[in-house]
Amino acid sequence: MPTLAAMLKLVSIQANIAILGTGNMGEAIMTGLLDSEHKIQISVTTRSINSANKIGLVSQNLEGFLQIASLEAHPDANIEAVKDADIVILAVKPIALIALAKEIAPHLKKDALVISVAAGTSTHSLSLALPGMRIIRAMPNTPAKIGKGVTGISAGARATDADIQLAKELFESIGAVAVIDESQLDLLSAVSGSGPAYFYLFVERFTDAAIAAGLEPEAARTLVEETFIGSAALLDHENEAPAELRRAVTSPKGTTEQAIAVFEEADLTTLIRSAMRAAVARAKELNQG
Repeated sequence: MPTLAAMLKLVSIQANIAILGTGNMGEAIMTGLLDSEHKIQISVTTRSINSANKIGLVSQNLEGFLQIASLEAHPDANIEAVKDADIVILAVKPIALIALAKEIAPHLKKDALVISVAAGTSTHSLSLALPGMRIIRAMPNTPAKIGKGVTGISAGARATDADIQLAKELFESIGAVAVIDESQLDLLSAVSGSGPAYFYLFVERFTDAAIAAGLEPEAARTLVEETFIGSAALLDHENEAPAELRRAVTSPKGTTEQAIAVFEEADLTTLIRSAMRAAVARAKELNQG
């Protein structure tokens, strides 16, 4: 008898996948899956003919079988896409999620796995629109567009360990995956979901400071952006704790030590914790309606 891992691999290779919605996340997931080693068939639906054409252009150099339909040209595209789907990924905006779930509910295969990437709607709320279905929530971040994302996945009440493993395998196509309890998704959103924005803000402010200190804007942007890109690559390459890499740059009584002292005097740790608490609080407000 094949092992669980072997069975999951078989399912993933043979799966028909429907992706409903092609915003940033839907497109990133589609691109990652098509560019992966999975031998899958994907049906994608999008709102307009223009966006369907765009998705077609994006997918031209990727492997895998892809069908694209726009609701503008085919009003029943969502229903047609899910009829034979083993896995249905809901990638529409949160405000449209429940209406979409109710639309497709009568047409889903009984053994289909439903994965929602919409923020703010719990698996319990989604299960009311999709009674009896196995549901997983997944929260990728925007670097998923280039295969460098971080996705948190959580199981709904009916989802099995095998479902979680399959979802993990699929989302590893677009980056790293962490399996967490659904109660922690708000915190995940504040860390990895919003994290890229924190990084870009720091790059913005650092560039502004470099310009204010006298660098030409183009030179400042190059120096700042390439410094952060290189530092992240080194962190990934060296597999050492950030503190160790920081200490390697910080000579006693040197320039870096003086700059870091300013950050510490401003209580950077407390500032970051406050920002994360604000993001989590807002996520909870959105989840409550």
